[in-house]
Amino acid sequence: MDSDNIVRDVPIKKFKRTKIVATVGPSTNSYKGVLSLMKSGANGIRLNFSHGNQKEHEQQIKWIRKASEEIKKPVAIIQDLQGPKIRLGDFDNLIEVKSGHLLTLSLNADYEQTGEVPIQFDLSKKVKPGEHLFISDGKIKAVVEKVGDKKIQISVKHGGILIRRKGINLPDTDFGGDIITAKDKDDLAFGSTRDIDYVALSFVQSAEDIRTLRKSLASLGSTARIIAKIETKKAIDNLEEIIQETDAVMIARGDLATETTPESVPIVQRKIIELGKKYAKPSIVATQLLASMTEEPEPTRAEVSDVATATILGADAVMLSDETASGKYPIESINVMKRVVNYTQKNTPEPIMTHFTEVQRSKQRAISQAIINLAHEMSAVSIVAETKSGATAIQISADRPTVPVVAVTSSVRTAQQLAIVYGTKSYVRPDSKLQATKLTNWLLKNNVLEKGDIVVTASGQHPGAVGTTDTIKIRIL
Repeated sequence: MDSDNIVRDVPIKKFKRTKIVATVGPSTNSYKGVLSLMKSGANGIRLNFSHGNQKEHEQQIKWIRKASEEIKKPVAIIQDLQGPKIRLGDFDNLIEVKSGHLLTLSLNADYEQTGEVPIQFDLSKKVKPGEHLFISDGKIKAVVEKVGDKKIQISVKHGGILIRRKGINLPDTDFGGDIITAKDKDDLAFGSTRDIDYVALSFVQSAEDIRTLRKSLASLGSTARIIAKIETKKAIDNLEEIIQETDAVMIARGDLATETTPESVPIVQRKIIELGKKYAKPSIVATQLLASMTEEPEPTRAEVSDVATATILGADAVMLSDETASGKYPIESINVMKRVVNYTQKNTPEPIMTHFTEVQRSKQRAISQAIINLAHEMSAVSIVAETKSGATAIQISADRPTVPVVAVTSSVRTAQQLAIVYGTKSYVRPDSKLQATKLTNWLLKNNVLEKGDIVVTASGQHPGAVGTTDTIKIRIL
C-alpha cells in the first residue's frame, strides 16, 4: 500500500469510533460488491470458511486488497474457521420427534434402513449420559441417556421437526481441545500463504485452545492475530483467561444463546466488552444486529437499539453476517449501521466508562493513560501515536478516549489489523524520528485536520522498535 497516495479528506471529527465488519457471501461476491461494502463504511471483511471453497476465498482476498488500494484505506481480513460444527447428516423428508421419545443418533447412519438418525460427528467419543443436547438452534431439546459405539441414545424433552444438516449444540460437553478440525488445519495452511489479518477460532472452550492455535500459526509462519469466538458455555466459565490469552474476542450471540440462555447474552456481552477494555483486547459484537434487513430495507427499532447499545458500551466493532452475505440489502445494512454508530457517538452525553477497578499495571498502560488525560485537558482533536506492532494504539484505544487515535506505522499488516480497533485510523509511513509530526503535517494539508487544531503525539526514541513509546508532545497546528 503506497501510503503517500492515501488521501482521505474526511474531517477527523467525523471519524466513526465503533468499527463495522461485513461478511462476504452470495449477495456481495464480486469486486463491485466488496468495493461497495468498503465504500459504505466496512472496516473489516469476514470470510466465512463454513461456506465456499479456498479458490473462492482466494478471489475474495484479491478483491478486498484491490478495493483497499482503490479507496485508500486499510481493511482487516478475518478468516473465520468453521470449527467442529456438529450437524445432523443426510436423510430424506422430515422427521417428526415428540416429547418423551427415545431417539438414536449414529455416525453416518441410514435412517431408512435402521431408524437411527445420522450425524456427521462421532459424538460417542465426547458426550456422557445426563448431558444436554439441542438441535436446530435449540428448537429441539434432549438429554443423553446412553452412549454406545458410534451412537448415542437421547431422550427428547421438547419435540419438533428434524431437518437434514441442522446444527447440534452440546453445552455440557467438553471437547478436550479437539476444536481445530482437519478442515480447519487445511484452511489455516491456506490462509498462512495469503493476506490474512485475523483468524477467528470457533467454539473456543479454554485458553489452551488459543495457545494451540497460536502454535499452529507460528509453525506456518503466519502473522495473523487470533479472535476467540465466545459461543459455548465452557467459554463463559473460562472467560477471563481466554480474553487474556487471545488477541481479540468476538461475541457470537447465535450459538451462545443456544448454549446458555437468550436472556443471559446481553449480560455476557457487557462483561466481554468490559474485559476487552481491561486487557486491551478488541471486542466484536456479532449475530443478528440487523437480522430483519436480510429481507427488509429498514431495520426494526429493536435492532437499531441493539447497535446503539453496543456502541454505548464501547465495543470495538459491530459485525454483519447474513445481512451482507446473503441478504437482499447488503449496502443498505452497512449504511444503517454507520448512521446509528455515528449518531450514537455524537449524541451520547457521557464518555464511555470502564467499570473495572483493577487493571493490568504496566509502563505502557501508564503512558497511555497519561496521553489520554493530556489530550482531554488540552481539548485536543486527536492523539497521533507512532506504533510498530499496533500495541500502543490498541492500549490507548482500550481506555476509550473521546478523541480519535491516529496510528502511524511502517507495517502494512499492523495498519490492516488496527482497522477494526475502536476509534483508530491508521496510516503507513516509513520509520523516522519525526514520523508523527510528518503525518500530522500531511493530515493538515489534506483537510483531515484544520489550522488551530491541537493534537497530542506519542512516539519513542527508537522508531520501529516495539514497546518503546516514551515521549509525549502537544502540538498546535
